[in-house]
Amino acid sequence: MKQVREVLRLHLLANLSSRKIQGATGVARTTIQDYIKRCNDANVTIATLNEMNDDALQVKLFGEQTSLTSKPSKIMPDYNYVHQELKQSKKEKTKVTLMFLWEAYKAQYKDDAYEYTQYRVYYKRYKQKLNPSMRQVHIAGEKLFVDYSGVTIPIHNQKTGEVDKAQVFVGVLGASGYTFVHVTHSQTQEDFILSHVLAYEFFGGTPRVVVPDNLKSAVIFNDKQHGLVINESYAALSRHFNMRVEPARPRRPKDKPKAEQGVQGIQRYILAHFRHIKIFSVEEANEKVAAILEKYNNKVMKHLNKSRRELFEELDYPELQALPANRYIYEQFKVARVNMDYHISLKKCNYSVPYKYLKEEVEVRYSTHHVRIYLKNDLIATHPRLRIIGQTSTLHEHMPNEHQYIDEKMNPERLRSWAKSIGEYSSLFVEDAFEAVEHKANAYRVIVAVLSLAKKYGDIELELALMYATQKRILKVKSITSILDKKLYLQKSVNNTTYETPSLFNTHKNLRGPDLYK
Repeated sequence: MKQVREVLRLHLLANLSSRKIQGATGVARTTIQDYIKRCNDANVTIATLNEMNDDALQVKLFGEQTSLTSKPSKIMPDYNYVHQELKQSKKEKTKVTLMFLWEAYKAQYKDDAYEYTQYRVYYKRYKQKLNPSMRQVHIAGEKLFVDYSGVTIPIHNQKTGEVDKAQVFVGVLGASGYTFVHVTHSQTQEDFILSHVLAYEFFGGTPRVVVPDNLKSAVIFNDKQHGLVINESYAALSRHFNMRVEPARPRRPKDKPKAEQGVQGIQRYILAHFRHIKIFSVEEANEKVAAILEKYNNKVMKHLNKSRRELFEELDYPELQALPANRYIYEQFKVARVNMDYHISLKKCNYSVPYKYLKEEVEVRYSTHHVRIYLKNDLIATHPRLRIIGQTSTLHEHMPNEHQYIDEKMNPERLRSWAKSIGEYSSLFVEDAFEAVEHKANAYRVIVAVLSLAKKYGDIELELALMYATQKRILKVKSITSILDKKLYLQKSVNNTTYETPSLFNTHKNLRGPDLYK
Protein backbone atom coordinates (compact mmCIF):
# COMPACT_ATOMS: atom_id res chain seq x y z
CA MET A 1 0.00 0.00 0.00
CA LYS A 2 2.98 2.28 0.24
CA GLN A 3 2.87 2.78 -3.51
CA VAL A 4 -0.85 3.57 -3.43
CA ARG A 5 -0.38 6.11 -0.64
CA GLU A 6 2.39 7.88 -2.56
CA VAL A 7 0.26 8.12 -5.72
CA LEU A 8 -2.74 9.48 -3.78
CA ARG A 9 -0.54 11.89 -1.82
CA LEU A 10 0.83 13.44 -5.01
CA HIS A 11 -2.70 13.62 -6.44
CA LEU A 12 -4.40 15.12 -3.37
CA LEU A 13 -1.64 17.45 -2.18
CA ALA A 14 0.06 18.58 -5.40
CA ASN A 15 -2.79 17.90 -7.83
CA LEU A 16 -0.27 16.42 -10.29
CA SER A 17 -1.32 14.83 -13.56
CA SER A 18 -1.04 11.07 -14.00
CA ARG A 19 1.93 11.59 -16.34
CA LYS A 20 3.86 13.59 -13.75
CA ILE A 21 2.98 11.10 -11.01
CA GLN A 22 4.30 8.33 -13.27
CA GLY A 23 7.60 10.19 -13.63
CA ALA A 24 7.88 10.60 -9.87
CA THR A 25 6.89 7.08 -8.82
CA GLY A 26 7.49 4.82 -11.84
CA VAL A 27 3.96 3.42 -11.57
CA ALA A 28 2.14 2.80 -14.87
CA ARG A 29 -0.24 5.58 -15.93
CA THR A 30 -3.22 3.24 -16.24
CA THR A 31 -2.66 2.03 -12.67
CA ILE A 32 -2.36 5.64 -11.44
CA GLN A 33 -5.58 6.58 -13.18
CA ASP A 34 -7.31 3.58 -11.55
CA TYR A 35 -6.07 4.63 -8.08
CA ILE A 36 -7.27 8.20 -8.62
CA LYS A 37 -10.69 7.03 -9.81
CA ARG A 38 -11.10 4.78 -6.77
CA CYS A 39 -9.96 7.65 -4.53
CA ASN A 40 -12.57 10.00 -5.99
CA ASP A 41 -15.33 7.37 -5.83
CA ALA A 42 -14.53 6.64 -2.16
CA ASN A 43 -14.27 10.39 -1.25
CA VAL A 44 -10.84 9.90 0.25
CA THR A 45 -9.22 13.17 1.38
CA ILE A 46 -5.69 13.86 2.52
CA ALA A 47 -6.89 13.87 6.14
CA THR A 48 -8.58 10.48 5.90
CA LEU A 49 -5.61 9.12 3.95
CA ASN A 50 -3.28 9.98 6.84
CA GLU A 51 -5.68 8.61 9.48
CA MET A 52 -6.39 5.20 7.90
CA ASN A 53 -4.04 2.27 8.28
CA ASP A 54 -3.21 0.05 5.31
CA ASP A 55 -5.99 -2.46 5.95
CA ALA A 56 -8.62 0.25 6.22
CA LEU A 57 -7.35 1.97 3.09
CA GLN A 58 -7.34 -1.38 1.25
CA VAL A 59 -11.00 -1.94 2.11
CA LYS A 60 -11.92 1.68 1.34
CA LEU A 61 -10.44 1.58 -2.13
CA PHE A 62 -10.73 -2.04 -3.21
CA GLY A 63 -13.43 -3.51 -0.98
CA GLU A 64 -13.26 -6.73 1.02
CA GLN A 65 -10.73 -9.25 -0.36
CA THR A 66 -11.84 -12.83 -0.52
CA SER A 67 -9.45 -15.47 0.77
CA LEU A 68 -7.58 -17.43 -1.86
CA THR A 69 -7.03 -20.48 0.28
CA SER A 70 -7.57 -23.64 -1.71
CA LYS A 71 -10.62 -25.78 -1.13
CA PRO A 72 -9.99 -29.46 -0.50
CA SER A 73 -12.36 -30.33 -3.31
CA LYS A 74 -10.26 -28.50 -5.92
CA ILE A 75 -7.36 -30.18 -7.70
CA MET A 76 -4.11 -28.19 -7.71
CA PRO A 77 -2.56 -27.89 -11.20
CA ASP A 78 0.92 -29.29 -11.86
CA TYR A 79 2.77 -26.00 -12.05
CA ASN A 80 6.09 -27.71 -12.81
CA TYR A 81 4.47 -28.88 -16.03
CA VAL A 82 2.89 -25.45 -16.66
CA HIS A 83 6.21 -23.67 -16.18
CA GLN A 84 8.08 -26.00 -18.54
CA GLU A 85 5.35 -25.70 -21.18
CA LEU A 86 5.60 -21.91 -21.16
CA LYS A 87 9.39 -22.13 -21.52
CA GLN A 88 9.02 -24.63 -24.35
CA SER A 89 6.57 -22.26 -26.02
CA LYS A 90 9.18 -19.50 -26.00
CA LYS A 91 11.65 -21.86 -27.62
CA GLU A 92 9.33 -23.17 -30.34
CA LYS A 93 7.38 -19.92 -30.76
CA THR A 94 4.08 -21.83 -30.53
CA LYS A 95 2.37 -19.02 -28.58
CA VAL A 96 1.15 -21.28 -25.77
CA THR A 97 -0.39 -19.02 -23.13
CA LEU A 98 -1.43 -19.43 -19.53
CA MET A 99 -5.07 -19.18 -20.64
CA PHE A 100 -4.58 -22.02 -23.13
CA LEU A 101 -3.08 -24.26 -20.43
CA TRP A 102 -5.87 -23.36 -17.99
CA GLU A 103 -8.51 -24.29 -20.57
CA ALA A 104 -6.89 -27.72 -20.98
CA TYR A 105 -6.73 -28.10 -17.18
CA LYS A 106 -10.39 -27.00 -16.84
CA ALA A 107 -11.51 -29.42 -19.54
CA GLN A 108 -9.77 -32.28 -17.74
CA TYR A 109 -11.02 -31.62 -14.17
CA LYS A 110 -14.23 -29.64 -14.86
CA ASP A 111 -15.87 -28.65 -11.53
CA ASP A 112 -12.81 -29.80 -9.56
CA ALA A 113 -10.62 -27.22 -11.34
CA TYR A 114 -9.80 -23.73 -10.14
CA GLU A 115 -11.13 -20.79 -12.10
CA TYR A 116 -8.70 -18.82 -14.23
CA THR A 117 -8.16 -16.02 -11.67
CA GLN A 118 -7.09 -18.41 -8.93
CA TYR A 119 -5.13 -20.49 -11.45
CA ARG A 120 -3.10 -17.38 -12.29
CA VAL A 121 -2.61 -16.43 -8.63
CA TYR A 122 -1.33 -19.87 -7.69
CA TYR A 123 1.06 -19.88 -10.67
CA LYS A 124 2.40 -16.52 -9.59
CA ARG A 125 2.98 -17.89 -6.10
CA TYR A 126 4.73 -20.91 -7.61
CA LYS A 127 7.15 -18.67 -9.52
CA GLN A 128 7.90 -16.66 -6.38
CA LYS A 129 9.09 -19.86 -4.70
CA LEU A 130 11.64 -20.42 -7.43
CA ASN A 131 15.12 -18.94 -7.14
CA PRO A 132 15.48 -15.38 -8.56
CA SER A 133 17.22 -16.46 -11.76
CA MET A 134 14.46 -18.94 -12.60
CA ARG A 135 11.83 -16.20 -12.47
CA GLN A 136 13.13 -15.02 -15.79
CA VAL A 137 11.82 -17.02 -18.70
CA HIS A 138 14.91 -17.93 -20.73
CA ILE A 139 14.51 -19.07 -24.31
CA ALA A 140 16.02 -22.52 -24.81
CA GLY A 141 19.47 -22.50 -26.39
CA GLU A 142 19.62 -18.70 -26.42
CA LYS A 143 21.98 -17.51 -23.66
CA LEU A 144 25.12 -18.64 -21.89
CA PHE A 145 26.02 -16.69 -18.74
CA VAL A 146 29.73 -16.71 -17.82
CA ASP A 147 31.65 -15.45 -14.80
CA TYR A 148 34.60 -16.20 -12.52
CA SER A 149 34.16 -17.49 -9.01
CA GLY A 150 35.40 -15.18 -6.29
CA VAL A 151 36.65 -18.32 -4.48
CA THR A 152 39.91 -19.62 -5.95
CA ILE A 153 41.63 -23.02 -5.69
CA PRO A 154 45.07 -23.09 -3.99
CA ILE A 155 47.71 -24.79 -6.17
CA HIS A 156 50.73 -25.99 -4.16
CA ASN A 157 54.15 -25.99 -5.81
CA GLN A 158 55.93 -29.15 -4.66
CA LYS A 159 59.41 -27.78 -5.43
CA THR A 160 59.23 -24.30 -3.91
CA GLY A 161 56.37 -24.69 -1.48
CA GLU A 162 54.67 -21.60 -2.90
CA VAL A 163 50.89 -21.47 -3.21
CA ASP A 164 49.26 -19.98 -6.32
CA LYS A 165 45.57 -19.16 -6.71
CA ALA A 166 43.90 -20.84 -9.67
CA GLN A 167 40.83 -19.14 -11.14
CA VAL A 168 37.50 -20.92 -11.58
CA PHE A 169 35.51 -20.16 -14.76
CA VAL A 170 31.77 -20.92 -14.63
CA GLY A 171 29.38 -21.06 -17.61
CA VAL A 172 25.62 -21.61 -17.14
CA LEU A 173 22.99 -22.10 -19.86
CA GLY A 174 19.91 -19.95 -19.33
CA ALA A 175 16.94 -22.29 -19.75
CA SER A 176 18.29 -25.45 -18.09
CA GLY A 177 20.96 -24.16 -15.70
CA TYR A 178 23.35 -26.81 -17.10
CA THR A 179 26.79 -25.83 -15.82
CA PHE A 180 30.39 -26.00 -17.05
CA VAL A 181 33.43 -25.36 -14.83
CA HIS A 182 37.06 -24.90 -15.88
CA VAL A 183 40.10 -24.14 -13.71
CA THR A 184 42.82 -21.91 -15.20
CA HIS A 185 46.04 -20.28 -14.05
CA SER A 186 44.67 -16.77 -14.52
CA GLN A 187 41.88 -14.59 -15.89
CA THR A 188 44.01 -13.41 -18.81
CA GLN A 189 42.45 -13.20 -22.24
CA GLU A 190 44.07 -16.40 -23.50
CA ASP A 191 42.79 -18.45 -20.52
CA PHE A 192 39.38 -16.76 -20.71
CA ILE A 193 38.90 -17.64 -24.37
CA LEU A 194 40.20 -21.20 -23.88
CA SER A 195 37.53 -21.71 -21.19
CA HIS A 196 34.85 -20.61 -23.68
CA VAL A 197 36.07 -23.01 -26.36
CA LEU A 198 36.07 -25.93 -23.90
CA ALA A 199 32.61 -24.92 -22.66
CA TYR A 200 31.13 -25.10 -26.17
CA GLU A 201 32.71 -28.51 -26.70
CA PHE A 202 31.29 -29.61 -23.34
CA PHE A 203 27.77 -28.49 -24.34
CA GLY A 204 28.13 -29.95 -27.84
CA GLY A 205 26.99 -26.71 -29.46
CA THR A 206 26.88 -22.95 -29.05
CA PRO A 207 24.17 -20.57 -27.82
CA ARG A 208 23.15 -17.46 -29.74
CA VAL A 209 24.15 -15.01 -27.00
CA VAL A 210 26.94 -14.98 -24.42
CA VAL A 211 26.56 -12.75 -21.35
CA PRO A 212 29.95 -12.04 -19.69
CA ASP A 213 30.89 -9.72 -16.88
CA ASN A 214 32.83 -6.55 -17.70
CA LEU A 215 36.36 -7.87 -17.26
CA LYS A 216 38.93 -6.49 -19.74
CA SER A 217 39.40 -9.87 -21.42
CA ALA A 218 35.87 -9.45 -22.80
CA VAL A 219 34.84 -5.78 -22.66
CA ILE A 220 37.03 -2.70 -23.07
CA PHE A 221 34.32 -0.11 -22.42
CA ASN A 222 30.67 -0.36 -21.39
CA ASP A 223 29.61 3.12 -20.35
CA LYS A 224 27.80 6.20 -21.63
CA GLN A 225 30.99 7.99 -22.66
CA HIS A 226 32.46 5.26 -24.90
CA GLY A 227 29.45 3.03 -25.48
CA LEU A 228 29.99 -0.72 -25.73
CA VAL A 229 33.46 -1.69 -27.00
CA ILE A 230 34.17 -5.44 -27.12
CA ASN A 231 37.73 -6.75 -26.92
CA GLU A 232 38.76 -7.65 -30.49
CA SER A 233 39.94 -11.16 -29.63
CA TYR A 234 36.67 -11.85 -27.82
CA ALA A 235 34.72 -10.40 -30.77
CA ALA A 236 36.65 -12.75 -33.10
CA LEU A 237 35.64 -15.68 -30.87
CA SER A 238 31.97 -14.68 -31.10
CA ARG A 239 32.22 -14.32 -34.90
CA HIS A 240 33.76 -17.78 -35.21
CA PHE A 241 30.91 -19.35 -33.20
CA ASN A 242 28.22 -17.12 -34.77
CA MET A 243 27.16 -15.54 -31.48
CA ARG A 244 26.63 -12.05 -30.18
CA VAL A 245 28.03 -10.58 -26.96
CA GLU A 246 25.62 -8.89 -24.54
CA PRO A 247 27.65 -7.99 -21.42
CA ALA A 248 25.89 -7.29 -18.17
CA ARG A 249 25.70 -3.67 -17.11
CA PRO A 250 28.51 -2.63 -14.75
CA ARG A 251 27.63 -3.30 -11.11
CA ARG A 252 24.32 -4.96 -12.09
CA PRO A 253 24.62 -8.62 -10.98
CA LYS A 254 20.89 -9.13 -11.59
CA ASP A 255 21.59 -8.84 -15.32
CA LYS A 256 23.28 -12.25 -15.12
CA PRO A 257 21.44 -14.07 -12.33
CA LYS A 258 22.17 -17.48 -13.84
CA ALA A 259 25.92 -16.83 -13.58
CA GLU A 260 25.57 -15.57 -10.00
CA GLN A 261 23.47 -18.60 -9.07
CA GLY A 262 25.85 -20.97 -10.87
CA VAL A 263 28.91 -19.49 -9.15
CA GLN A 264 27.21 -19.79 -5.77
CA GLY A 265 26.20 -23.38 -6.46
CA ILE A 266 29.71 -24.30 -7.60
CA GLN A 267 31.26 -22.73 -4.52
CA ARG A 268 28.95 -24.66 -2.22
CA TYR A 269 28.84 -27.98 -4.01
CA ILE A 270 32.23 -28.31 -5.73
CA LEU A 271 34.85 -26.00 -4.24
CA ALA A 272 33.86 -26.97 -0.72
CA HIS A 273 35.28 -30.45 -1.47
CA PHE A 274 38.78 -28.95 -1.80
CA ARG A 275 38.95 -27.25 1.58
CA HIS A 276 41.04 -30.07 3.14
CA ILE A 277 42.77 -31.32 -0.03
CA LYS A 278 46.13 -30.22 -1.40
CA ILE A 279 46.18 -29.84 -5.18
CA PHE A 280 49.49 -29.62 -7.02
CA SER A 281 48.51 -28.59 -10.56
CA VAL A 282 45.72 -26.99 -12.57
CA GLU A 283 45.37 -30.23 -14.55
CA GLU A 284 44.74 -32.16 -11.32
CA ALA A 285 42.18 -29.54 -10.23
CA ASN A 286 40.29 -29.90 -13.53
CA GLU A 287 40.18 -33.69 -13.18
CA LYS A 288 38.68 -33.46 -9.68
CA VAL A 289 36.24 -30.71 -10.72
CA ALA A 290 35.01 -32.75 -13.71
CA ALA A 291 34.09 -35.70 -11.48
CA ILE A 292 32.13 -33.57 -9.01
CA LEU A 293 30.54 -31.48 -11.79
CA GLU A 294 28.98 -34.62 -13.24
CA LYS A 295 27.19 -35.23 -9.91
CA TYR A 296 26.19 -31.56 -9.67
CA ASN A 297 24.50 -31.55 -13.09
CA ASN A 298 22.77 -34.88 -12.40
CA LYS A 299 21.44 -33.80 -9.01
CA VAL A 300 17.62 -33.46 -8.99
CA MET A 301 16.42 -29.94 -8.10
CA LYS A 302 13.59 -30.15 -5.58
CA HIS A 303 11.53 -27.25 -6.92
CA LEU A 304 11.54 -28.69 -10.47
CA ASN A 305 11.82 -32.42 -9.79
CA LYS A 306 14.38 -32.66 -12.59
CA SER A 307 18.14 -32.47 -12.87
CA ARG A 308 20.03 -29.86 -14.84
CA ARG A 309 21.09 -32.56 -17.30
CA GLU A 310 17.49 -33.59 -17.92
CA LEU A 311 16.46 -30.00 -18.52
CA PHE A 312 19.50 -29.50 -20.76
CA GLU A 313 18.59 -32.48 -22.92
CA GLU A 314 14.94 -31.35 -23.14
CA LEU A 315 15.39 -27.62 -23.61
CA ASP A 316 18.85 -26.29 -24.45
CA TYR A 317 20.62 -29.03 -26.35
CA PRO A 318 18.12 -29.37 -29.25
CA GLU A 319 18.30 -25.59 -29.82
CA LEU A 320 22.08 -25.07 -29.64
CA GLN A 321 23.87 -24.14 -32.85
CA ALA A 322 26.21 -26.74 -34.31
CA LEU A 323 29.92 -26.34 -33.58
CA PRO A 324 31.99 -25.00 -36.51
CA ALA A 325 33.95 -27.58 -38.49
CA ASN A 326 37.29 -26.00 -37.52
CA ARG A 327 38.30 -25.60 -33.89
CA TYR A 328 38.84 -22.00 -32.84
CA ILE A 329 42.48 -20.90 -32.68
CA TYR A 330 43.21 -18.08 -30.26
CA GLU A 331 44.52 -14.99 -32.00
CA GLN A 332 45.73 -11.62 -30.78
CA PHE A 333 45.38 -8.39 -32.73
CA LYS A 334 47.67 -5.47 -33.41
CA VAL A 335 47.63 -2.46 -35.72
CA ALA A 336 51.00 -1.81 -37.42
CA ARG A 337 52.41 0.37 -40.17
CA VAL A 338 54.46 -1.05 -43.06
CA ASN A 339 58.04 0.21 -42.81
CA MET A 340 60.22 1.45 -45.65
CA ASP A 341 61.63 -2.07 -46.00
CA TYR A 342 58.07 -3.39 -46.67
CA HIS A 343 58.09 -5.29 -43.34
CA ILE A 344 56.03 -4.89 -40.18
CA SER A 345 57.39 -5.45 -36.67
CA LEU A 346 55.73 -7.82 -34.21
CA LYS A 347 57.25 -8.86 -30.88
CA LYS A 348 60.69 -7.67 -32.14
CA CYS A 349 60.48 -9.88 -35.23
CA ASN A 350 59.87 -8.73 -38.81
CA TYR A 351 57.40 -9.98 -41.43
CA SER A 352 57.19 -8.88 -45.07
CA VAL A 353 54.18 -7.64 -47.05
CA PRO A 354 54.02 -6.86 -50.78
CA TYR A 355 56.22 -3.79 -51.37
CA LYS A 356 53.34 -1.79 -52.91
CA TYR A 357 51.86 -1.40 -49.41
CA LEU A 358 54.69 0.78 -48.07
CA LYS A 359 53.56 3.10 -45.25
CA GLU A 360 50.07 1.53 -45.15
CA GLU A 361 48.40 0.83 -41.80
CA VAL A 362 47.55 -2.88 -41.52
CA GLU A 363 45.91 -5.21 -39.01
CA VAL A 364 48.01 -8.09 -37.71
CA ARG A 365 46.31 -11.23 -36.36
CA TYR A 366 48.71 -13.68 -34.77
CA SER A 367 48.55 -16.96 -32.87
CA THR A 368 51.20 -19.29 -31.47
CA HIS A 369 51.71 -20.76 -34.96
CA HIS A 370 51.04 -18.13 -37.61
CA VAL A 371 50.93 -14.42 -38.43
CA ARG A 372 48.32 -13.06 -40.82
CA ILE A 373 48.38 -9.50 -42.12
CA TYR A 374 45.24 -7.75 -43.39
CA LEU A 375 44.65 -4.47 -45.19
CA LYS A 376 41.02 -3.31 -45.05
CA ASN A 377 40.01 -6.88 -44.16
CA ASP A 378 41.84 -8.34 -47.20
CA LEU A 379 44.54 -10.91 -46.40
CA ILE A 380 47.80 -9.66 -47.95
CA ALA A 381 50.43 -11.83 -46.22
CA THR A 382 50.78 -15.00 -44.14
CA HIS A 383 53.92 -16.11 -42.24
CA PRO A 384 54.86 -18.74 -39.66
CA ARG A 385 55.26 -17.21 -36.19
CA LEU A 386 58.90 -16.37 -35.33
CA ARG A 387 60.16 -16.74 -31.77
CA ILE A 388 63.77 -15.51 -31.78
CA ILE A 389 64.15 -11.75 -31.34
CA GLY A 390 65.50 -10.10 -34.49
CA GLN A 391 64.38 -12.86 -36.86
CA THR A 392 62.93 -11.83 -40.22
CA SER A 393 60.49 -13.63 -42.51
CA THR A 394 60.67 -12.28 -46.07
CA LEU A 395 58.75 -13.83 -48.94
CA HIS A 396 60.37 -13.53 -52.35
CA GLU A 397 57.13 -12.51 -54.04
CA HIS A 398 56.89 -9.50 -51.73
CA MET A 399 60.18 -8.05 -52.98
CA PRO A 400 60.36 -5.50 -55.81
CA ASN A 401 62.31 -6.39 -58.95
CA GLU A 402 65.74 -4.82 -59.34
CA HIS A 403 64.56 -2.57 -62.15
CA GLN A 404 61.78 -1.30 -59.91
CA TYR A 405 64.15 0.09 -57.28
CA ILE A 406 64.11 3.48 -58.96
CA ASP A 407 60.39 3.77 -58.30
CA GLU A 408 60.74 3.02 -54.58
CA LYS A 409 60.87 5.74 -51.95
CA MET A 410 63.93 3.97 -50.55
CA ASN A 411 66.35 1.72 -52.49
CA PRO A 412 69.99 0.52 -52.25
CA GLU A 413 71.37 3.03 -54.75
CA ARG A 414 69.80 5.94 -52.94
CA LEU A 415 71.33 4.77 -49.64
CA ARG A 416 74.76 4.31 -51.25
CA SER A 417 74.59 7.82 -52.69
CA TRP A 418 73.61 9.24 -49.30
CA ALA A 419 76.49 7.44 -47.57
CA LYS A 420 78.99 8.62 -50.22
CA SER A 421 78.02 12.23 -49.53
CA ILE A 422 79.00 11.75 -45.86
CA GLY A 423 82.27 9.92 -46.28
CA GLU A 424 84.32 6.79 -46.97
CA TYR A 425 83.45 4.91 -43.76
CA SER A 426 79.74 5.62 -44.18
CA SER A 427 79.90 3.90 -47.56
CA LEU A 428 81.80 1.00 -46.02
CA PHE A 429 79.18 0.68 -43.25
CA VAL A 430 76.35 0.56 -45.83
CA GLU A 431 78.01 -2.29 -47.72
CA ASP A 432 78.64 -4.20 -44.47
CA ALA A 433 74.99 -3.74 -43.48
CA PHE A 434 73.80 -5.09 -46.85
CA GLU A 435 76.08 -8.11 -46.57
CA ALA A 436 74.78 -8.92 -43.06
CA VAL A 437 71.23 -9.64 -44.30
CA GLU A 438 69.72 -12.02 -46.80
CA HIS A 439 67.61 -9.34 -48.50
CA LYS A 440 68.93 -5.79 -48.90
CA ALA A 441 65.58 -4.29 -47.87
CA ASN A 442 65.98 -5.78 -44.40
CA ALA A 443 68.91 -3.42 -43.79
CA TYR A 444 67.09 -0.22 -44.82
CA ARG A 445 65.97 0.84 -41.34
CA VAL A 446 69.40 0.28 -39.75
CA ILE A 447 71.19 2.21 -42.49
CA VAL A 448 68.75 5.12 -42.42
CA ALA A 449 68.93 5.31 -38.62
CA VAL A 450 72.77 5.41 -38.66
CA LEU A 451 73.18 7.86 -41.55
CA SER A 452 70.59 10.15 -39.95
CA LEU A 453 72.96 10.55 -36.97
CA ALA A 454 75.01 12.91 -39.17
CA LYS A 455 72.29 15.55 -38.68
CA LYS A 456 72.83 15.47 -34.91
CA TYR A 457 76.58 14.83 -34.59
CA GLY A 458 77.94 16.07 -37.92
CA ASP A 459 79.57 14.23 -40.82
CA ILE A 460 83.09 14.18 -39.36
CA GLU A 461 82.01 12.79 -35.96
CA LEU A 462 79.92 10.11 -37.65
CA GLU A 463 82.81 9.12 -39.91
CA LEU A 464 85.12 8.77 -36.90
CA ALA A 465 82.52 6.67 -35.08
CA LEU A 466 81.98 4.43 -38.13
CA MET A 467 85.73 4.01 -38.55
CA TYR A 468 85.86 2.74 -34.95
CA ALA A 469 82.73 0.59 -35.48
CA THR A 470 84.15 -0.96 -38.66
CA GLN A 471 87.30 -2.05 -36.80
CA LYS A 472 85.12 -3.64 -34.08
CA ARG A 473 82.57 -5.08 -36.59
CA ILE A 474 79.71 -3.16 -34.96
CA LEU A 475 76.48 -2.68 -36.94
CA LYS A 476 73.82 -1.99 -34.28
CA VAL A 477 72.30 1.49 -34.14
CA LYS A 478 72.37 1.68 -30.32
CA SER A 479 76.03 0.71 -30.21
CA ILE A 480 77.03 3.31 -32.81
CA THR A 481 75.02 5.97 -30.96
CA SER A 482 76.85 5.02 -27.77
CA ILE A 483 80.21 5.37 -29.57
CA LEU A 484 79.23 8.89 -30.61
CA ASP A 485 77.95 9.90 -27.16
CA LYS A 486 81.02 8.58 -25.33
CA LYS A 487 83.48 9.48 -28.10
CA LEU A 488 85.07 6.06 -27.80
CA TYR A 489 87.11 6.68 -30.94
CA LEU A 490 89.16 9.27 -28.93
CA GLN A 491 89.93 7.07 -25.94
CA LYS A 492 93.57 5.92 -25.51
CA SER A 493 94.33 2.31 -24.72
CA VAL A 494 95.96 1.84 -21.29
CA ASN A 495 98.63 -0.56 -22.62
CA ASN A 496 99.35 1.32 -25.85
CA THR A 497 101.76 4.23 -25.12
CA THR A 498 102.17 5.02 -28.80
CA TYR A 499 98.44 5.39 -29.38
CA GLU A 500 97.66 7.95 -32.06
CA THR A 501 94.27 9.68 -32.11
CA PRO A 502 92.55 8.67 -35.35
CA SER A 503 91.89 11.41 -37.83
CA LEU A 504 90.18 11.53 -41.13
CA PHE A 505 92.94 13.82 -42.42
CA ASN A 506 96.11 11.75 -41.78
CA THR A 507 95.12 8.38 -43.19
CA HIS A 508 97.07 8.63 -46.45
CA LYS A 509 100.78 9.23 -47.38
CA ASN A 510 100.33 12.20 -49.72
CA LEU A 511 100.70 14.84 -47.01
CA ARG A 512 103.16 17.73 -46.83
CA GLY A 513 104.93 17.67 -43.50
CA PRO A 514 106.77 20.56 -41.71
CA ASP A 515 110.13 19.30 -43.09
CA LEU A 516 109.09 20.36 -46.60
CA TYR A 517 109.29 24.06 -45.63
CA LYS A 518 112.71 24.07 -43.91
